[in-house]
Amino acid sequence: MNWESEWFRIELIRGSRRISNFFWAFILLSGALGFLSVGLSSYFGKDLISFLSYEQIVFIPQGIVMCFYGIAGSAFSLYLWGTIFWNIGSGYNKFDKGKGIVCIYRWGFPGKNRRIRIEFSMKDIEAIGMEVQEGFYPRRTLRLKIKGQQDVPLTYIGENLTLREIEEEAAELARFLQISIEGF
Repeated sequence: MNWESEWFRIELIRGSRRISNFFWAFILLSGALGFLSVGLSSYFGKDLISFLSYEQIVFIPQGIVMCFYGIAGSAFSLYLWGTIFWNIGSGYNKFDKGKGIVCIYRWGFPGKNRRIRIEFSMKDIEAIGMEVQEGFYPRRTLRLKIKGQQDVPLTYIGENLTLREIEEEAAELARFLQISIEGF
């Protein structure tokens, strides 16, 4: 959901709360708990979960490896659930012609630098950069080219925009800021 007026524009950025992340976090946790329960079942010598049999698994070395995979998978799943819970990467891009500033705001991991805020003058913006890489894993991103600084990405990395959508978004923003579009 974006909002725009003659002097003001806000673009909301989706974070980690995506259906695909929920899906993979659930699958990863389920598999990890399965591995861990089979490994622990081989150690204790009885089935902890009735439909996961341990009988052909010897604790050393297979049971230990299963426990390791279970713990590692649980840790990765916990990380993914954390990114979903805190909605890492969400935020907004704010363009204010009245004040002549651009503010890029994102949420990060909890801690001292949870709020990521980059603010700069509109006078420093040289162009809108559009990066398009086609292939097996296509990448289409918009960036602000700023004088004397690194390019600032405006689109989420995992966002799968079509070429038409990215061109329209770049054109709208370039019209609003009254600057040119460049390709990378």
